This record gives sequence, C-alpha cells and structure tokens, in this order.
Amino acid sequence: LLLPELWLCLSLGCAASLGSPSCLWAQFHRPGDFILGGLFPFGKDTVNLTARSEPTPLLCERLFTDGLIWALGMRFAVDQINNSSSLLPGITLGYDMYDTCFEALVALQPSLLFLTRNGTTGIGVLCNYTEYQPRVAAVIGPHKSDLCLVTAKLFSAFLIPQVSYGASSETLSNTELYPSFYRTVPSDKNLVEAVVLLLNQFGWNWIATVGSDDEYGRGAQALFLSMAGNNNICIAFQGLIPTELAEPDAKKQLEDTVKLMNSTKVNVIVLFAFSLPAQALLEHSLRMGLGKKVWVGTEAWMLSDIAASIPNIQSIGTVLGFVMRTGAVPGFQEYVAELFSSVEQEEFCRESRELSGLMNAQVLDTHGHVTLGDIWPMLRVTAVQPVHVAVYSVAHALHRALGCTPRACPKTSIRSWQLLHFMNTLPFEVNGQSFRFDQSHSTNIGYKLIFWAWRNGTLTYLPVGDYDQSLYIQKSQIQFHTADQKEPTSECFRRCQPGQFRRIKGFNLCCYDCTDCPENTFWSSTADSTSCSPCPQHQWAPARSTRCRDRSERFLFWDEPLAVALVTLAALSTALSCGTALLFLKHLQTPLVQAAGGGRSLFALLSLALLSLSCCLYVGRPGDGLCAVQQLSYALCLNGCFSTFVPKALEIALVTEFPRRAPRLLRWVTHGRAWLLVAASLLAEGLLCLCHLQLGPDFLVADYQSLPSEVLLVCGTRSWAAFALLHGYNSCLAFVCFLCTFMVQTPGRRYNVARGITFATFIYFVIWIFFVVIFATLRTVLRAVTQICTILATTLGILVSYFMPKCYIAVFRPDLNTGDYFQNPADEEPKEDSV
Repeated sequence: LLLPELWLCLSLGCAASLGSPSCLWAQFHRPGDFILGGLFPFGKDTVNLTARSEPTPLLCERLFTDGLIWALGMRFAVDQINNSSSLLPGITLGYDMYDTCFEALVALQPSLLFLTRNGTTGIGVLCNYTEYQPRVAAVIGPHKSDLCLVTAKLFSAFLIPQVSYGASSETLSNTELYPSFYRTVPSDKNLVEAVVLLLNQFGWNWIATVGSDDEYGRGAQALFLSMAGNNNICIAFQGLIPTELAEPDAKKQLEDTVKLMNSTKVNVIVLFAFSLPAQALLEHSLRMGLGKKVWVGTEAWMLSDIAASIPNIQSIGTVLGFVMRTGAVPGFQEYVAELFSSVEQEEFCRESRELSGLMNAQVLDTHGHVTLGDIWPMLRVTAVQPVHVAVYSVAHALHRALGCTPRACPKTSIRSWQLLHFMNTLPFEVNGQSFRFDQSHSTNIGYKLIFWAWRNGTLTYLPVGDYDQSLYIQKSQIQFHTADQKEPTSECFRRCQPGQFRRIKGFNLCCYDCTDCPENTFWSSTADSTSCSPCPQHQWAPARSTRCRDRSERFLFWDEPLAVALVTLAALSTALSCGTALLFLKHLQTPLVQAAGGGRSLFALLSLALLSLSCCLYVGRPGDGLCAVQQLSYALCLNGCFSTFVPKALEIALVTEFPRRAPRLLRWVTHGRAWLLVAASLLAEGLLCLCHLQLGPDFLVADYQSLPSEVLLVCGTRSWAAFALLHGYNSCLAFVCFLCTFMVQTPGRRYNVARGITFATFIYFVIWIFFVVIFATLRTVLRAVTQICTILATTLGILVSYFMPKCYIAVFRPDLNTGDYFQNPADEEPKEDSV
C-alpha cells in the first residue's frame, strides 16, 4: 500500500500530516520499508529527493523503533539542510515517504513513480535520456540489500543517484551493473575481512558458519567462505536458516542446523543474519542444548534487543561481533524530543482526526502506542549517522552541480545524472567529519568489536576492539564462558610443531595429522603449511627442519684413512716397480733380463712406476683439468708397459707357430726395431688421447643427488665413445699378447717367458671387467677409490705375474740365470713347419 505520506501510530491515538511542520501520520498494518520523498523547488519548478528507512512490523517493537528512528533521522537531515544558509541557500528540499512492506514488487511501485517525467504520471521511452527530467533528483534507501538489488537496476538505467544507508551486499559494489548506486556503510567484504582477522588472532580455525537465506546472509557467507580458505580457516559446517519463519518446514530446518553444528563439535559459530532469523536460531540452540559457544555476529542482530531478550540468553556462551563505527548526530535527540512534545498538543490531535476521516480505514490503524520513552533508549544504539550522511551526500552533490555559493544557488535546472560526477570525485563534510565514496561507491567508516557483557543480568555492549584495515583487540576486556575465562580452542587438529606439515586425513580438508618434513625439505611459515618446500639444489636439510643449510663438498680427502691407505699402497707399488727396475738394471746383461726384453723391461717398469704415481691424481678436490688428465695418464702409462710386451709376444709366436718364416720376420720384432714397435704403439695411443680430448674429455660433475647433505665432486665421462677408444687400444694390445702366448709350450728344463705375459694380460682383463661395471654405476666418492684400486691392481698384477718370478730367480736362484735356462726363442733352432 503506497500513500503520498507516511502514517505513524502514536500513543495518544491521534495523528497529523508528516508533510506539515507539526504533524505526524502513522500506519501499523504490516511490515515494510519507509520511503521518503520530497520536492526541491526552483521558483515554480520542483526537484524531488526520495529516501527510505527500515521496516516497521506491527509485532516487532525493535524493528519498528529502528525504522522510526531512521525516518526521523532523514527528516532531521532534510530540515537541517533547508534551514542552512550556506549549503543550498534559496532552495528547499521536499520529501515523500512510502512503505515497501519488505516486498520487491511493492518497492517497485514507488520506484516507478519516481521515474515518471516530472509533472506527469508517465515514463518516457526514449533513446536518449540526457534531457529527461524525472520526478526525483535522487533516492535515499532502502535499508536492505534485497530491495536495493531490485531498485538499483531501475535507477541505474536512468542514472538517478540512489544512496542506501544499510545495504552492504558486495554484489552492489559492481559499479558496471549499478553505476548510480551508493551507500554510506561499508560493504560486506570489509566486514568479512574483520571477522577473518578476529578468528586468526584467537587461533580459531575449525568453525561453523550460518547465514540467513536472503541476499545479506548468502552474500556475506559466500565472501567469508572464500576468504576463510585463503587464511587457513576450516569450515566444519555451513548452513542457511529460513527468513520466513512461518513456513511449515522452517522449524525442522532450524533443528537440523543445530544438530549438524553440534555434531561438528566446533566451539565457534559465525552468524550472518538479521535479528528475527538470528533470534530463531539462538532460541532453538538453547532449547536443544547446543552448549556454550563463541558466537561471532554482525550489526544485523548484535544490537537487537530481540535477540538479547531471549530467555536464558546468557547461557548461550560468548557473543562477539562487529558494528559500524558511527558517530553521534548533534541535536538529533533534542529534535526527536521536541517533535514528540508537539504531537501531544490538542491542535495536533484535532488535525489528525480531520485527516483520518479522509483516509482508507484499512490503511490507518490508530490502536498502537508509541511514546518518547519507548524510543529514547534506542536513540543511543540505533545508527542514525549513515542516514544523516546519505541525505547530506545528495545535498552536497546538488550544491556543486548547481554551482551554489554560500549566499545563493543559481536558478538553473539540473539533471539527476549530473550529480554522479560530484558524488564520485569530491569528498563532503557532515558535522565536521569528512566522507568520501570509494571506487565501489561505499564509505568505509570502519568497525568496532562489541562484546556482550552481562552485569547483574543487564546486557552492556562493551567495545573491545577496532578494525580499520587492521584489527586491534583488548583481549583482557573479554571474559569468555570457559572456566578460566580464557578463549576456548576450536580446532579439528593439534597445532603442528615447526618442521612438520599437515597431512590431510579423512574427507575433511581441515582434519589432518602432523608429519615431519623429510630430508632435504623444510617447513616455511610463509608457504603452504600442507606441504614442505624442497631445498635449493646447493643446500640440504635434515628431517623436521625449518631451514636449509649449505652443502659441504665431498671428495676423496688426503687426510681421510681410506685415502692414506691407498696412497701408501701406491707408494709401495711405486717402490716395488723402482726396486725391480734397479735389480733388472744390475742384471741387465744376464740371460734372465735379456729374455724378459732387456732394456725394454726397464721401460715397462718405469711406466708401471708412473702408473702407480698417477693414483695421486684421484685424491683431493678434482677439477676439469685434473679430470681430463686422469684417463690420459692411465692410458699412456699402461700402454708404455704393454707396448714392450708386444715385441716379445710376437717373437714367441713367430718362433713357435711359424718356424720356417721366423728367421725372415724376427728382425722386425727384435733388437733395435722392437723399440720402433714400442714408439709406434705410444704414438698411436697419443693420437687417441688427442681424439679423446676433442670428442669430450672427462669433466667435473657436482652431484647433488647421491649424498643427502653433501655435494659430491666427481669426474664424469662426457663421451663413452672417446673412453672406449682410449682404453680399447690397450685392450687390443693385451689381447694380441694373450693370443700369442697362451698356447706356447716350453720344455720343463727351460723358463717359460710366454707364461708371464699370458698371466699379466689375463689379470688385466679380469680387473677391467670388474672395473667397467663398477665405474659405470658408481656415483659416490668410491668412484675415485675404484679407479685407484684398478690402477694398483693392474700394476701389482703385472709385477707379480711377470716380473716377480724373474726377481726371485735373480736374487735367490742365481744358478738358474744361465743361457741354457733362459734361452731366447730367437736363438733356438727353428723347427720345420708342420703340414
């Protein structure tokens, strides 16, 4: 039901016109929103200002009181502006007031009226509304987000400024959809940020959240769920409670909600709801024995005496919540007192009776009773400042759009859309406080944290904190419902210690076990606590670590026992080679040494001594140059030994296998020409060394995977083809020597020179079979140890199998050191070739 004026039932049973300076009309027939409308005359022309306030249900005294106070706050602001000599001098704002009855369809009726062309009842359908003059210049209200979402689209289509003093839905922050919508309260996003900070400060990360099944509850809860997940807050239960409590299944829905909250065993419940749904949920929680919890609320129900008047509400637990940080409106209480004093006059009642006879009986109901004493206590609780600021924001925009001076305003017409620029860009001042609409057309005035403090059975709204970008809490002022009055815990899990990460268990992502971070990972307080971060490659970490440490280098150190033992063994091998060389030098002209190769045997022993000394290249910190030299030194030194065996092996093979051709061919493998074979073999090996360097020499490898806490420095093989060529040639020499000697038979009365070469090359092949397998797979410091052992085993194997028997004869059996026993195969009488 929409009237050109608002009706208000008074305790005296009489009413007067709100349009008159001393009269007030009333209605009590159903709940709804007040809509204030007004005229803004320019001489004979008028500009309308429209505003809305909170619903006034018949059976809900607090909601009626809030709506009445907001309506009076709007009228007070309009009267102040009209009485101001500087804001809009020479211009008077008028207003109308309409009741939306909490219904979107009812709210659309006056909204369409406001969109009609000024002076008519029709809305022009035009392609361009630039010059269109609607009935109103701006709209104030409504208070609820649900209705604003409907009306804001209409007014945004015509670019008519609409300023709400209570609609906080984040959806309305979309300035592309609602370019002309403004509000003098923060959006729900700011409120939810404050709630998340509150939960984090107390360490509550296992909570339930409930919202009313309307735009406010659904929108705020959706925002909260998205922010909670990003702040390690786990939602044990989320639900919606009905707003239409008269529906048949509303009671069952409330009971199910309480049962589910109880089953989650949470100690903290966040409630986004208006006062009536909140009252119903709290009543059911008490009746069903939910137990004491921490209830985190909002201004929508925190300051309502409806919820606070529930029987035994003190046993609900601890109630904390955020309310807007609004200031007082100077002179408003005196204004209300004076207004109520005027309605008690007989003239007021007489005019009300006369006007009531003109109204529809179904509209006017004068059986309600409202006195100044009924609303006086609520004047200090209900926030009037947002209403006051909403009216003033439009007035200041009009002042700037018209180009008013402190003395007068130009008599020019103004379009509604022209106000938007000044509302978007410029701040305005109300009662000495500066306000400004941000990018989302909201005014972020901040919040106060309120605690329900019960003192002698009386509820006191105790401020215990503030929020403005950051949250400050006076924790000592909060007395929780626990035995020690300290904050309760609300966790599904135990807090993990430093160095542990959360391992999810079950189906709920918020329940988990604490597991130690494995080696080479660490727990970081800035990273996701559900996993451990890997250490950088150059660092390591022990299990359950909170930081990474630098890796130490690992190689075969000179001072470690294994290295000392190997170097000592290499020194003994070198000494043995040198001692053998000296012994051979002493007996150089004897048949024993001449049968072993004479001077070539000294060269072989020198090569074995150098081969033993090359073991030192594998001890200490390796480098690229050192890695390249290791394989070359091994190949060249071993080639120096095997190249001396080749002439002797060929000599034996020619004498034993090809006796008829032997005299003609022996000169190429004996005496001075044998040295040519040695030199040619060394030259070939040298060329292969150059190929190895060209194809890819060994290089330094920093191995971070093989050892847990150290970086292993080893020489890596860049080209296995080059490796095979380098060492394959020596293997071919050894194989040729083995083929030439392993089948040779010697009479028992003579020394078998061929047998020494056979065993020396056989030992070499056995050692290399094991070496290649181990060398290709090892990735530890033992790789260098394996190479050293291979060198020493090869050296000692050749010494023991080929040179030591001769040394034994030279030292202990000199009687055998004769030409008959050590007859050179070349000096024997050649036998006939067998056919």
